[in-house]
Amino acid sequence: MAQNSEKWEKTIHAYKTYIRLEKNLSENSVEAYIRDIMVFANFILREYDVLPAEVESEMVERFIVHLRTINHSRSSQAREISGVKSFFNYLLMIDKIESSPAEFISAPKAERTLPDVLTVEEVERIIGCIDTTTVKGRRDRAMLELLYSCGLRVTELISLKMGDLFFGEGYIRVVGKGDKQRLVPIGSRAMEYVMQYIDDRRDIAKSSGEQVLFLSNRRTKLTRVMVFTIIRNATLAAGITKNVSPHTFRHSFATHLLSGGANIRQVQDMLGHQSITTTEIYTHLDPEHLRGAISKIKL
Repeated sequence: MAQNSEKWEKTIHAYKTYIRLEKNLSENSVEAYIRDIMVFANFILREYDVLPAEVESEMVERFIVHLRTINHSRSSQAREISGVKSFFNYLLMIDKIESSPAEFISAPKAERTLPDVLTVEEVERIIGCIDTTTVKGRRDRAMLELLYSCGLRVTELISLKMGDLFFGEGYIRVVGKGDKQRLVPIGSRAMEYVMQYIDDRRDIAKSSGEQVLFLSNRRTKLTRVMVFTIIRNATLAAGITKNVSPHTFRHSFATHLLSGGANIRQVQDMLGHQSITTTEIYTHLDPEHLRGAISKIKL
């Protein structure tokens, strides 16, 4: 088993290099792919002790049964099976196998679960709980203002650079998934809080040379975990019991845009979604708003 395990590790390492370079995925996506394929590899080694090229369809099917027995959600199963398919397609491409054992394996349909949505008032309460009498507080306030008013992903937020701010034109430049860039309008209030933080940042960043906009106490780029913690603490201080994450701000932003009359194509551009289907999943409308939209159509 030890010998086969080493060969799995080498193959997975090569696969990791492939998806990082050829698929142009973010580092978080790459790590997610590798975590899923490691779960599969460990199962195959434990149950069958065979090499990647020796995996058969029955083994993949047994893996799916295993995922169900350990209560993985349908969305998790779908993601993991998609990762297995991708892995064997890679082995096909480099001529390590003649056919994929996962080719005819069907994944369960993923559940379309939507995160909690904050009302505009709840967003105001959370952001308003931040103490702006400190440098850290002014940074956190500016971050949450941007997160909500620009509908950013948390990775996009912490990756913003000073050179991405075009306040004269009223935009920020956002680098999204696959390094795709988009220009997102920024409101006057968010701009005001960012400018206040930039005044503090000039002293913080003097000796670091760091170009990232939002800096930690160590004058380095913030982590995703830090942003989650900031939001969790502000949510608790606001007395809100909903499950709030950075993505909750993004989803609420999109929902509020649609409720305010924006069309779904505009929201798609703002969020940086390649497919409008993705936008439809993240941005649902309440029945009253739908009835209002339908009433305007002359049938």
